[in-house]
Amino acid sequence: MSTKLKGAVVRHNVSPPERISSAASTSEKRPRLVSIAGTTTGASPAPPLSSRALNVLKLLAPELTGETPPKGKWTPTTALLQKLTMKRLSTARNCGPQTADEIIKWAASRGVVIQPVHHAGKSLSAMWRDLELKFAAGVLTKVEVTEALERSIRRRSTKIPLAFQIILLTLISSACE
Repeated sequence: MSTKLKGAVVRHNVSPPERISSAASTSEKRPRLVSIAGTTTGASPAPPLSSRALNVLKLLAPELTGETPPKGKWTPTTALLQKLTMKRLSTARNCGPQTADEIIKWAASRGVVIQPVHHAGKSLSAMWRDLELKFAAGVLTKVEVTEALERSIRRRSTKIPLAFQIILLTLISSACE
């Protein structure tokens, strides 16, 4: 028996569903563990992607994997998610910060981690300082150097600090030897 109260349905005298003691059914009722950026949480899987996020992934699919997504419903493949980078998302058509965040969370719920840009939100001078410190500590990667130079070019900066020029010279000369 049910009663309607201001748009809500209230059920009376309904017994709770019976529990089945088989191992298969109990594992289905447990919350799935999701690993986001190395942290495991008991969160439920992400909801389906919005139409905007799906359209962004449909536009990127031919470039990244060569696949042609069908019109209508489509689930992005794991191969596409693995080839997806934050740089691609940030420059993709119709992909703003909220859509990129949605895609990153959805990919994480599927077990694929999309690495963030190393120097996001920092000024050029702060970025150069960080690179100098990492180089001095011996943990500077080629990816970080490449991203820094690309960002500097994109911002049309003509000033590269002397310390970073020394770092580049060291990297280039060690690669040539």
